[in-house]
Amino acid sequence: MIRSMTAFAAQEAELSNLTLNCELRSVNHRYLDCAIKIPERFRFAETGIRTLISAKISRGKIECTLTLKKQSGKQNFIVDPDAVAALIAATELIERQMISPVSFSALDVLAFPGIQQEPEFDKTQLGLEINRLVTATLTQLTETREREGQQLKTLMDERCGKILTQIAAASQRLPEVLSGLRKKLTDRIAELALQPDFDRLEQELVYHAQRLDISEELDRLGTHVHEVLRVLNQAEPVGRRLDFLMQELNREANTLGSKSTDKDMTQIAIELKVLIEQIREQVQNIE
Repeated sequence: MIRSMTAFAAQEAELSNLTLNCELRSVNHRYLDCAIKIPERFRFAETGIRTLISAKISRGKIECTLTLKKQSGKQNFIVDPDAVAALIAATELIERQMISPVSFSALDVLAFPGIQQEPEFDKTQLGLEINRLVTATLTQLTETREREGQQLKTLMDERCGKILTQIAAASQRLPEVLSGLRKKLTDRIAELALQPDFDRLEQELVYHAQRLDISEELDRLGTHVHEVLRVLNQAEPVGRRLDFLMQELNREANTLGSKSTDKDMTQIAIELKVLIEQIREQVQNIE
């Protein structure tokens, strides 16, 4: 299934008196690039988080953010008495050296770094909870990427259909282009009031027909478009293969335009390049 590389997902889980929040942001990138932003006390879980992400996503720049917040009404203060004693002793020492000692309240003490202790968690259980939360968030992210991918697929299917229409128009126009070339050469000879050498004329026509023949380019364009349509229905990630096909389509369209000596054929070549570029822009966002 086609997946977009642009998506966002967020999930929460309760952990003791805390709420653990996980956010995943995904944007397009040539390869898989994971940035993990988590509290330092959760650093032990980083490797597991990367493993979970790489198992679900193969391409894109992924930003995973884990945050903790205390639940309102469930505040439990754990105070380090040794740190409090040390702070008071240090304060008394400083005040003895000050002309006008400044007093502070117990709340000031609580706000001082290191006074309050964070509750301890079982790392094994905490790791399981983090993995469950990340997995749930990844599932949501994947579903979003798939929904957007289906929209991209619909747009690309439509553009491929238009390209096939332009290829058919060029194939129908080709005999008229060769006929016009024959008429142009004949008229030029008539203007010069010369008796044409019909053998030489045929040779010139064959030469120009070979030089301007675009049937191979049209065949390759059609083959590449049908391959794009086939790839769009595959289950695995196809972004890199579609990148390659866009390069091939663009190369054939450029060759067709360079060979064109006919106004209508030139317009077809321009339209093909526009359609191919529209598809290429969408492909840049496909996993």
